[in-house]
Amino acid sequence: MFAVHLLSFYFSKLQEDQIKKVDRFLYAMRLSDDHLADISARFRQEMEKGLSNESNATAAVKMLPTHVYSTPDGSEKGEFLALDLGGSKFKVLQVKVSEDGKGKVQMESETFPIPEEILNGRGTELFEHVAESLKSFLQKHHINHTRKPLGFTFSFPCAQSKIDEGVLLSWSKNFKARGVQGNNAVQLLRRAIQKVGDVDVDVLAMVNDTVGAMMTCGYDDQDCEVGVIVGTGTNACYMEEMRHIDLVEGDEGRMCINTEWGAFGDDGVLDDFITSFDREIDAASINPGKQLFEKMVSGMYMGELVRLILLKMAKKGLLFHGQVSDALRTKGTFQTKHICLIEQYKGGLENTKEILADLGLNPSEDDCIAVQHVCTIVSFRSANLVAAALAAILTRIRENKKLKTLRTTVGVDGTVYRTHPQYPKRLHKVVRHLVSDCHVRFVLSESGSAKGAAMVTAVAQRLASQRKEIDDTLATFALSPTQLQEVKAKMRVELERGLKKDSHPTASVKMLPTYVYRTPDGTERGKYLALDLGGTNFRVLVVKIRTGMRNSVRMYNKIYAIPMEIMQGTGEELFDHIVQCISDFLDYMGIKNTRLPLGFTFSFPCSQTGIDKGDLVSWTKGFKATDCEGYDVVDMLREAIKRRNEFDLDIVAIVNDTVGTMMTCAYEDPKCQIGLIAGTGSNVCYMEEMKNIEFVEGDEGQMCVNTEWGGFGENDNIEDIRTRYDREVDGGSLNPGKQRFEKMTSGMYLGEIVRQILIDLTKRGLLFRGRITERLKTKGIFETKFLSQIESDRLALLQVRSILQSLGLDSTCDDSIIVKEVCGAVSRRAAQLCGAGMAAVVDKIRENRGLDHLEITVGVDGTLYKLHPHFSTNLKDTVRELAPNCKVDFILSEDGSGKGAALITAVARQHHIEKQEPH
Repeated sequence: MFAVHLLSFYFSKLQEDQIKKVDRFLYAMRLSDDHLADISARFRQEMEKGLSNESNATAAVKMLPTHVYSTPDGSEKGEFLALDLGGSKFKVLQVKVSEDGKGKVQMESETFPIPEEILNGRGTELFEHVAESLKSFLQKHHINHTRKPLGFTFSFPCAQSKIDEGVLLSWSKNFKARGVQGNNAVQLLRRAIQKVGDVDVDVLAMVNDTVGAMMTCGYDDQDCEVGVIVGTGTNACYMEEMRHIDLVEGDEGRMCINTEWGAFGDDGVLDDFITSFDREIDAASINPGKQLFEKMVSGMYMGELVRLILLKMAKKGLLFHGQVSDALRTKGTFQTKHICLIEQYKGGLENTKEILADLGLNPSEDDCIAVQHVCTIVSFRSANLVAAALAAILTRIRENKKLKTLRTTVGVDGTVYRTHPQYPKRLHKVVRHLVSDCHVRFVLSESGSAKGAAMVTAVAQRLASQRKEIDDTLATFALSPTQLQEVKAKMRVELERGLKKDSHPTASVKMLPTYVYRTPDGTERGKYLALDLGGTNFRVLVVKIRTGMRNSVRMYNKIYAIPMEIMQGTGEELFDHIVQCISDFLDYMGIKNTRLPLGFTFSFPCSQTGIDKGDLVSWTKGFKATDCEGYDVVDMLREAIKRRNEFDLDIVAIVNDTVGTMMTCAYEDPKCQIGLIAGTGSNVCYMEEMKNIEFVEGDEGQMCVNTEWGGFGENDNIEDIRTRYDREVDGGSLNPGKQRFEKMTSGMYLGEIVRQILIDLTKRGLLFRGRITERLKTKGIFETKFLSQIESDRLALLQVRSILQSLGLDSTCDDSIIVKEVCGAVSRRAAQLCGAGMAAVVDKIRENRGLDHLEITVGVDGTLYKLHPHFSTNLKDTVRELAPNCKVDFILSEDGSGKGAALITAVARQHHIEKQEPH
């Protein structure tokens, strides 16, 4: 028993001595945690260089755009062909992706050898050999009758300007075929296919093997956004944000980047980690000074690295008693597959002895232990280096997404990773150690990169088909210059009809007189009370205007909510609630006993027969209070004040918010004679010649007309530009068939139009993987403010995604781009329609005044105009194009319609006094 222990101790000691001996000899290959963190940081810098326009030309890590914009989403289907060319053999596959979607992939494949003379011959011969083999495969499987899409995996560094183009930058992995470098490999393949004849394929996509691995794994795991190859060569790809890729136009979405990390270190950044053995390998290679990282990592060089180390150690008398065989001196005799056998858990030492014997050596037990340890150090260094570079990629993805922790999947392929018994475990362990803030799943690419080429082709086909469907849907919102001119002309007709006595009752644009005869001139003064009712909030204000000075208005106000049950209750309840709010405000200001002149901003269509008389034509914006339509709202307010019997007010004027906006802006700019509201609702007012307002007495001077243009289209004259989504929104509204123009242009409805489009696109499988959430089904859930946020140029797609997630929509990057496009189409149309309407108004004013050229200012208010990043620009551009003889300035109404109500009250009192004074 003691003898067994002694033997065991002796063997352990022997093993320890051998390991120490090798460790001392190969100390330069041992990489500490600090070394790996340093290498990872250096790789991050190299990635930045490769992505930048300025430094890409000199960058060692080329960061090549692949024009693959999306990973599979499981909805791909169809039959595809794939070619996989990247080693001494190549593969042809037929891949069938069933309509059932995920997981249903059938494949048939055949492998063809590439003779040495073709590898090193002319490029045309290489591609003709590939085309002949493809033809043979098609004939053998009887699939040459219908045209098939083909994906081409070409595992060499290529510059791609589109998915079906790839200019070879340099050969690697023993390929030397002449006349290919600097040329488009897809074009060479197409020419060869044409020359061979009887091969009916459509080469849709060219893919690097690394991208193929990512796409293959991405079909089964949609979190897969990184591909790594550790085989004959080594490389990695990952999904990068478009905004960081200087070499490609566009900032939206993501694109797969082929890092070509094999060249990491070619510019000297790894010199302090490159050993004398690595330099010897490099010097003897077919591309000295190139692919230095690959030469430290990949299967093509790992065996040769071990052979050189063993040769050196033997020559120094550290192995085999200083004996060296001819085989050990011969390049290529020790291969990476030998390392895999030597490092097996069981039988590794026996395999070592056998392999060394085959090399003409007579190893002792301790020689075998030493050789095994040499292999471990070489393969472990490879795994460490791959882990360091991969950690840099994972950190970059996490930071791109602004996440504290990243959950992602890495698709891996390559003979070293597949066949080395310990490599995957070592790689995973070191990666997880280096990036503890990333939860990484590693998936082996079961069917290799050729299936990936088919997947890229399938994704390209899916995206093209989806793109067409989405473009066709959004095309219904795009208005041509001709259509906009027609809208302008039709609006002009309706403005005229609304002003004429005989057509006024049937006009869709009501052209309501406001009895506001002029804009402020700066002489207004006094203290006024103003009320502002136009949405779910009600505002009460005291406005003090100082004598004869512009910009000298002071305001005090309080905002009160109007509950839904009051908005849709009885008229009496609504006005009692308003008076209760006024009472509270007067108490708050301590002015209950002062009888102030009052201006009432009432932002609903009213038919006025005087400045203080207004019959409600119809409720809009969600109001439904009964017994109001057709009645004078000023009388209703007076009655409610009487019922309360606490205070008295002098109601001088009832004002539309649009008129209030014009008056507020006119106080600052005398050229302001138009008011525009682009917010919850949409409306315009302007100063019209009295002689044109046929149903109001008097031909002298001007009067402000409240167009109530929201009703434009109620006579079906814009049906040609309304979409099915507009009709759905209209049908589900409180007033179907009414306010059609407003429903296409105002904040109350734009979000709902977007929601209808999103539901339709999701039902058609074009968004959110075809899954409609309960929240998306909820009317009003998609607020117009989301359009403003989503279309903000400052918001990256990640933030768009978080807005969608807050609505319960689990969106991909592609989904976010589509949602942004939908919002853009809807808001652009709204702005252009407002612009076409405004062009009709300004041209009318110009013609009224007999001018060749008009300079005029529009006062604007409303959240859509104020908050949406592109609405105002699109509106102004449209006005400029459709009314070229008018110079139209837009100024924002800073103080809203409350100040306007006070100014109208001041102007009305002055007008009343002037009328009473003897001339």
